[in-house]
Amino acid sequence: MAPSVHAPARARRYLAERFRELGHADDYVGQLVVTELVTNAYRHVGFGLIVVRVFPDAHEAVTVIEVWDEGAELPVVRPEDREAVSGRGLPLISELVRDWGVRPLNEEGKVVWARCAR
Repeated sequence: MAPSVHAPARARRYLAERFRELGHADDYVGQLVVTELVTNAYRHVGFGLIVVRVFPDAHEAVTVIEVWDEGAELPVVRPEDREAVSGRGLPLISELVRDWGVRPLNEEGKVVWARCAR
C-alpha cells in the first residue's frame, strides 16, 4: 500500500480478516500493533510501498505480523520522556506481544515484526 494517512486503516482491515481466518477470538492487540508499525512506516519513511503480512508461526502458537517498508533507518525505542508528544508506540508494543524486532532487507528497507499469542 502507499504510505498515507489511510494506510493504518487499510492495514487494520486486512489484519482483522487474517485474524478471523486464523481463528483468533480477539484481534485487539493485533490491531494496535499493525496500526503502530504502519503509522511509523508512513510517518518516518514516507516513500515506497508498505507491505503487511500476517501468518501463523510454524513452530509456536503465535501469529506473526510483519510490516515491510523501503526505509533504511531502523526503529529505536527511546527512553521514557513524559513531556514528549510521541514515541510511546514501540514501548507499548513490547509490553503487548510475545516479542518483536526488526531485520534489514538485503535489497533496500526493513521488516519490523511482532509475534502475538493466539
